Amino acid sequence: MAKTDKKPTEETDDASGGKSKTGLYIIGAVVIALLIVGGFYLRGSGKPDPNAPKQDPDMAELMKGGPLPDIPLGNANAPYTVIEYASMTCPHCAHFQNEVYPDFKKKYIDTGKVKFIFREFPLDGLAVAASMLSRCAGPDRFYPMIHGLFETQETWAVPGEAGKEKLALIAKQAGFSQEAFDKCLADKKLFDKIVEERRQANEDFGVDSTPSFFVNGKRLGGGHEMSDFDAALGGGKTKDTSPPSG
Repeated sequence: MAKTDKKPTEETDDASGGKSKTGLYIIGAVVIALLIVGGFYLRGSGKPDPNAPKQDPDMAELMKGGPLPDIPLGNANAPYTVIEYASMTCPHCAHFQNEVYPDFKKKYIDTGKVKFIFREFPLDGLAVAASMLSRCAGPDRFYPMIHGLFETQETWAVPGEAGKEKLALIAKQAGFSQEAFDKCLADKKLFDKIVEERRQANEDFGVDSTPSFFVNGKRLGGGHEMSDFDAALGGGKTKDTSPPSG
């Protein structure tokens, strides 16, 4: 897990407390409502023509962000800004976070070359709920929550009631009490902002798959492996342009 000052939430409940079972019923009702409304919004998003060539968005508009405040990671004055749009239930996003991101962070973020920004692009209602929990964790625990959810994605990103119950368990392990979990998922304003963030990315910036990356406003191609970032960030092998000797 990887961001920090504010304590994520209240203390966790006793694992054997009776409140936990009741809370799950409440959460079930809340998340079901989110899934219904979320499904409507997600299906209703405008989609660019998949056969049309992808255009890079206006960099100023992309950098401005959307209804949710960006939580940058790294050097604020870094020469490169990398923006990722991801869904918490997307296995390809989990692959990047678990397999590529550690080396990417070490090579580019920790060295001050890249300012990294994660933005939400949920593909389903459970991804919306996971994104809401990451935001409710607070700015300082935002990235640790995201990384923890991606690391455990296979255990909670499952269909139906099981997914919601397993997500509640992961949240408790991250420091959420049952009450805080319920309150977070009942936050309609936060839900609307996440949905609007997705709509803006889709309609204004041409994001139609996850993960999608932009490097200084330019869409990153390839398979989003380390070699693709090296090529875009000048970290790969460079051609020798020095004049020949003699």
